[in-house]
Amino acid sequence: MNQPAGVILAGGRSSRMGVTRKALLELNGRPLLRYVTDRLAAQLDPLLLSCEGETTDFKDFGLAIVADLLPDYRGPLTGLYSALQYLADQGHNGGLVLCPCDAPFIPDNLVQVLLDAGQDDSKAVIAISYQGVLQPTFSLWQGQHLPAVRQAVVGEGRGGLKHLLTSLPHKIVEWATLEPSPFFNVNTPGELKTAAVWLDRMHA
Repeated sequence: MNQPAGVILAGGRSSRMGVTRKALLELNGRPLLRYVTDRLAAQLDPLLLSCEGETTDFKDFGLAIVADLLPDYRGPLTGLYSALQYLADQGHNGGLVLCPCDAPFIPDNLVQVLLDAGQDDSKAVIAISYQGVLQPTFSLWQGQHLPAVRQAVVGEGRGGLKHLLTSLPHKIVEWATLEPSPFFNVNTPGELKTAAVWLDRMHA
């Protein structure tokens, strides 16, 4: 099996955070995005960054930018669709791991767990559940899912991942409870402060 690719979702306007580029917000002196790339870069090739349009905002990260194929930000499903189409055009067939840009505590073994769970069923989407809640932005997709993703985005106008994921063959991996949550998302200024507190505790 070819090494899987990865795409980090960095589209949207981060309205709850009050900034345009949440991925570039500093958490303890480092951009949020850096925490994610540090965990994933060695395990995924290529590692892509999904944005709503072409941009030079992330030039220091050395990632290939995949702009949304549809105008106006429509949700993470458009980022997935655009990344799968990009990989298909490149002839890549090793699967695609999806992650958000605002999750500083992504587990080191996330990619391996997703790959192991999908070994016996190459047709299934593999996704994480944490404390009984589906986490669709932490998931593994295959090139063969592209037609269904395209239909959901282009044909049905969908933007969210959960409906499509659960309508396809899928397998859910329930992650053990840890502190802080490995799938903690930074969506508000308060959550950014909470993440900083956790990082200080972890490095104390």
